Amino acid sequence: MKFTIERASLLKTLSHMQSVVEKRNTIPVLSNVRIEALGDGISFKATDMDTEITEVVDAKIGEKGATTAPAHMLYDITRKLVDGSEVEIVFPDDKGQLTISSGRSKFSLSTIGVEDFPVISGDQLPVEFVMEKEELKDVIDRTKFAVSTEETRYYLNGIYMHAKNEGETKMLRVVATDGHRLACVESPLPNGAEKMSGIIIPRKTVAEVRKLLDDSNVDQITVALSENKIRFTMEDVALTSKLIDGTYPDYERVIPTDNDKELELNVKELSAAVDRVSVVAERTRAIKVLTSKNKVVITTSSPDLGSAMEELEAKYDSGNLEIGYNFRYLLDILNEVKGDTVRLSFADASSPSVIHDTSDASAIYVLMPMRV
Repeated sequence: MKFTIERASLLKTLSHMQSVVEKRNTIPVLSNVRIEALGDGISFKATDMDTEITEVVDAKIGEKGATTAPAHMLYDITRKLVDGSEVEIVFPDDKGQLTISSGRSKFSLSTIGVEDFPVISGDQLPVEFVMEKEELKDVIDRTKFAVSTEETRYYLNGIYMHAKNEGETKMLRVVATDGHRLACVESPLPNGAEKMSGIIIPRKTVAEVRKLLDDSNVDQITVALSENKIRFTMEDVALTSKLIDGTYPDYERVIPTDNDKELELNVKELSAAVDRVSVVAERTRAIKVLTSKNKVVITTSSPDLGSAMEELEAKYDSGNLEIGYNFRYLLDILNEVKGDTVRLSFADASSPSVIHDTSDASAIYVLMPMRV
């Protein structure tokens, strides 16, 4: 195998590969990226046995062949090569190793044969549809912050995606929750997605797809799935992942429908006030929101650090309430509000609060109160 490739192109591809590969592996070949020189380009492949990424890039092919080499080391070497340079990769050299040459730099790396490299992407994926890139980015961004990291409730360790009938309209609904907050976002259901059953896409897969979307120049993403796998394809990059095998809880039950007290205020002012007050609340993460007619007061106190208070104008004409929140959870939600104003609705101080972007009815957020 012998080929020459631009450093920038190689670096971009290897950044995708090393992101999937775990830094510590009990199976040595899983630390490697599979490299194959084809007739029309170089195929790179990496996997952690749950997620697999494949990418084909242009290069000057001198000789076909294939091997695997350490993904993180290859990435680090390429990252430190001179910007704008060309990289020549040869396998095997006279010592049976992979040689990377660029300018006056030369590296030789140990390899593992391709016959030991696992493949997880061979299954048929009968359901297929196309999503606009910006639409997919949007639903991911507005939900991923609420994905649980608690391994005991593994079925919450991803975003839940399913088709939903809203009267005559069919929607794609994306949900995430960690038990403390919930994000629920809708977008138009793509053609072909009607047959999709509810699926749970793992947290790591969501993060990798989001990175690829930023790097991609295409406007549309092809999504294909089966009962236990999903594949996102964008141009010459394909990410295949196992789905989480579990039953997502009935999230609709925790979305209150009878919160009759409504507070409306400027989202930037609220975010800034919560952010300032949070300096004192960094250890406990607890703040209090006190509502009264046409104003809201945000406070926090710490025996060690002191106290803080902010007062804001608001639209509110219901009874006075005092509600505690984890300020980090509240800020995560406010960061996803696109409009100028946000509406919080309450039943009482101990019940879940519902948060709406007043300019966008496609998203709804639920935040559990915190005892302060």
